[in-house]
Amino acid sequence: MYSRSSRAYADLHPHCEESKEKWNEMSLNKSIACVAGVVLMVSVGGCVMAPVVPPTGLLYTDMKAPINIGPSEQPSKRGESSVVAILGLFSTGDGSVRAAADAGQISNVEHIDYEYKNVLGIYQRYTTIVYGE
Repeated sequence: MYSRSSRAYADLHPHCEESKEKWNEMSLNKSIACVAGVVLMVSVGGCVMAPVVPPTGLLYTDMKAPINIGPSEQPSKRGESSVVAILGLFSTGDGSVRAAADAGQISNVEHIDYEYKNVLGIYQRYTTIVYGE
């Protein structure tokens, strides 16, 4: 007799308006949860790909670690290459092993280390260090 869009229907069935409000609230909560889940997956996704994920500080990190261990004697040459990120929005540089070897004039890479520095997520630097002859 009454269409669902008419005001008379809402007057006769006030519980429908309450259900509609609850439904809208639940939909908003689900949307927020989905967006938060996607942001979490994207922000943590890069960490899963690394072979070793060392502990990092939320406010400050300054660490050094090996990537590849070579002979026990210290090679005579060292080369570095870095990538820098600002605000997590801009990233530039060449942190490759090749760039580090070229910087140190190394033709035979024997050992690789890396350094990572992070200050409040505002400034981040990843440096590849190679040793060789």
